[in-house]
Amino acid sequence: MVSSLVAGIRQENKMAQLDRITQDPEVMGGKPCVRGMRVTVGMIVGQIGAGHSIEEVLAEYPYLEREDVLQALRYAASERHSTTPM
Repeated sequence: MVSSLVAGIRQENKMAQLDRITQDPEVMGGKPCVRGMRVTVGMIVGQIGAGHSIEEVLAEYPYLEREDVLQALRYAASERHSTTPM
């Protein structure tokens, strides 16, 4: 009982930290996006992975905010972590 309560609280905290990441089947095929825009988490992660800085990503996508990029990276990290077998 206590462990399920703790897990629920952790999930709520995780979601609060990722409030800018949305998924809608009508937008980009349901891929995780930033604030309902047509900018996917994968696009942002790809830019960072290619060696671009956060500032460069923000210059490329001027309608994004720094927190959008940070949450996209957190989302990608949490998804990778939650699907990695122990």
